[in-house]
Amino acid sequence: MQGYPPNQPPPPPGGGYPPPPGGGSPYGYGPPPAPGGYGGPPGMPGGMPGMQMASPNAPYGIEPMTGLPYSDKQKMVAGLLQIFLGTFGVGRFYTGHTGLAILQLCFGWLTCGIWPLIDGIMMLTGKVTDAQGRPLREG
Repeated sequence: MQGYPPNQPPPPPGGGYPPPPGGGSPYGYGPPPAPGGYGGPPGMPGGMPGMQMASPNAPYGIEPMTGLPYSDKQKMVAGLLQIFLGTFGVGRFYTGHTGLAILQLCFGWLTCGIWPLIDGIMMLTGKVTDAQGRPLREG
């Protein structure tokens, strides 16, 4: 062929670049889709994308934004315990945060109840997790 360097092979038939080594998409977007259509994220069984499967590790379901399993503790119970009995650290004892509960027991009266009140509101809005880092469940 004319115009090609002698040490370089000509382009493949049909033009363009050869496929990348190791297979995959020639456009650099990862591996080609599996035959058979759409599937869920890696590690999830097939079916409709985003459908949550029952897991023995998540008896109360999985939080959709983080993918973490829900706690066995409830937001409403934790928040109300913290608002009404927070100076004794009851809401934090309920969620398993023993250290914070003892601090609130010792110093809750110093803040005139503001710390437990704000903490209880944060529990009700879902900003607080249990001692294992799992989000509190709705009800």
